[in-house]
Amino acid sequence: MVRPSQRREMAQAAVRNGRTTQTHACRTFAVSERCYRYQSNRSDDNTEIADWLVRLTTAYRTWGFGLCFLYLRNVKGKPWNHKRVYRIYRALELNLRIKPRQRIVREKPVPLAVPATANQTWSMDFMHDALSDGRAFRLFNVLDDFNREGLVIEADLSLPAQRVIRALDQAIEWRGKPAVIRCDNGPEYISNSLLEWARKRQIRIEHIQPGKPQQNAYIERFNRTVRYDWLAPTLFSSIEEVQDTATQWLWTYNHERPNMALGGITPIMKLALAA
Repeated sequence: MVRPSQRREMAQAAVRNGRTTQTHACRTFAVSERCYRYQSNRSDDNTEIADWLVRLTTAYRTWGFGLCFLYLRNVKGKPWNHKRVYRIYRALELNLRIKPRQRIVREKPVPLAVPATANQTWSMDFMHDALSDGRAFRLFNVLDDFNREGLVIEADLSLPAQRVIRALDQAIEWRGKPAVIRCDNGPEYISNSLLEWARKRQIRIEHIQPGKPQQNAYIERFNRTVRYDWLAPTLFSSIEEVQDTATQWLWTYNHERPNMALGGITPIMKLALAA
């Protein structure tokens, strides 16, 4: 299919070569005379949009059009219309090619309650991966359910209950104490040391039902973003490299990456609006 802009160019070329008149060229190539005379005065903006899109998709390879547009509109404050940005996005052939997956039909879970304030409910969970030499390592992730802000990503070869407590203490020191922390039934989360720590801190530990990770859906969705954004595409040689990358990515996630669940703003923006 030939686009209108291409037909306009063919009509203009025919008139420039003296082969026909403007009216006849418009009829021949099915172009209105208004379209024939149209001249874009936004070429500089289009160049800037294209430059932004190329830089974003190069830096964040898992970002599709939605995240790129929300970043430009909400984080950078650009006034461009989404249709215009999408047209340039398509012209640059930046579309993500996602292989569709066959989904298993399950009973619709009860949606999680959305906290009304920060530090009302935190979620925490572990992730697993391996270094380039085959050694397994773990990530300990903590999320504030209110604004989906990542509070902790702790990486090490082993993360016992005492390391979990230390990481939580560090988060509480700068963020404040949560009323509830939701988690699964892993050995670190049901240990006497963690339960005693929570009792002294007057924090309620809320364990989900075994085999029902959807009851901790906020942190599970965060784990998926961690996995696809930087953990899976990168092969790490040391645990220090993992921790450095995690710290840098967590800042980007909280300050620059638009969150669809928050209406296209970042977690820090959500926190600022609630202040």
